[in-house]
Amino acid sequence: MLTAAQIEAFETQGYVVVEDVLDATQLDAIRAEYSELLDGLCENWGITGASFQDKLVAAYDAGHDWFQPMDISLPADRITPDTPFHFGPAVFDMLKAPRLLDMVEDLIGPEITSNPIQHVRIKPPERTLNPDEVRAHVGGTDWHQDRAVALEEADETEMVTVWLAITDATVENGCLQTLDRTASMLPHCPMRQTAIAPGQIDAAKAKPLPVKAGGAVLFHPMTPHASLPNRSDGIRWSFDLRFNVTGQPTGRSHFPDFIARSRRAPETELTDWRAWKALWDEARIRLSETDHIDIHRWSADSPACA
Repeated sequence: MLTAAQIEAFETQGYVVVEDVLDATQLDAIRAEYSELLDGLCENWGITGASFQDKLVAAYDAGHDWFQPMDISLPADRITPDTPFHFGPAVFDMLKAPRLLDMVEDLIGPEITSNPIQHVRIKPPERTLNPDEVRAHVGGTDWHQDRAVALEEADETEMVTVWLAITDATVENGCLQTLDRTASMLPHCPMRQTAIAPGQIDAAKAKPLPVKAGGAVLFHPMTPHASLPNRSDGIRWSFDLRFNVTGQPTGRSHFPDFIARSRRAPETELTDWRAWKALWDEARIRLSETDHIDIHRWSADSPACA
């Protein structure tokens, strides 16, 4: 449960850091699930290594894409019937973690939907990345507001971002940095990613938000934030999750959501990770048979982007 001071900080500043959201057992389960996943990928690629990080970097150096097979979402690009993703029991248990949902309930109430705008973020040391690497989920993340990366349908949705650290996030290895929330959505531009337009913020006033493994940063959707570069020799691993009030638009309606908690109708909660995976399997087939749906609303020729 959040304290009154933490809730006030979230409402006024737009963010709050909370330690010990996931315990050691939950963290170990996530790491084990991903280690097994990477082992399978590397076996197919002929990649060997002594550790998770060694294999991750070796696969990247060899030109193999491990990000999409590890992500907990379909991509923004064209979707095919065999576009890879990962939906497993440990990740599902993370989304349903009681401590996590207790915090979300303190901020948006007891009718909670797991929003489909969600990603794994495993960032190798920046020195190991290709100079032309532009994927925010692999390299650095530009300044943005989470409201702006959803479609217009969710502009009034009550939503909270939960950024969960699986490894310690430090200034050296690329923790988040933030500014106080704004009263309205800032103009964004399609740059390396959807990013706040030039001249709209003073990044020199940013505050870094280090957090230990198992901890979380909670964000209001109007809070500008970015990540620092990973200048360390290790990976920085987190999950970027969102939750919204059930019944309100998610901002990505072509992707599946699910009811994570309901005090009013607990029988509507999704409790089986296999049912969660099936929702995404069905979405992949459906979307592979239709025209591509663009998830970006911003135009490069707008006055703010000129």
